Amino acid sequence: MKRWLPAPVLSATLFVVWLLLNNTVDPAHIVLAALLALVVPWFTGRLRPVQPRLGRPALIIRLALLVLWDIVLSNIEVARRILGPEDAIRPAFVWVPLAITDPHAILALAGIITMTPGTLSAELSADGRHLLVHAFNVGDEAALVAQIKARYEAPLKEIFE
Repeated sequence: MKRWLPAPVLSATLFVVWLLLNNTVDPAHIVLAALLALVVPWFTGRLRPVQPRLGRPALIIRLALLVLWDIVLSNIEVARRILGPEDAIRPAFVWVPLAITDPHAILALAGIITMTPGTLSAELSADGRHLLVHAFNVGDEAALVAQIKARYEAPLKEIFE
């Protein structure tokens, strides 16, 4: 079974995303989605030498909901700051020390930070121990680092490591 489905989660995701992007469940699209779901992971297997080890499915769902909530709140905050006085905006680059070591967890953290309006992952240090984050408005760098570590890094550590 592993030979035909080397990455079952990726295959399922490709299948669903293909149908959603085409907005149809036409039999031809279902066959094409199934073909892509089988072939793409098979050809890209060498590009993914380390498979992620996911644990704690309930925590994954809780983290996803937290990220969606933070995206909504951040959109409101960014809009409020943009429409307010310009001198109230204090952008900054902040190095966030990482406790996570799994490359998939680091990638997920960088993605979460980038998806949240007002923040952007800019760089990963050469040793993989620090993530450079650009924030639209930084009042207290230590508070920003603590918030990222508590809200996102801690759950990711439990999920991936």
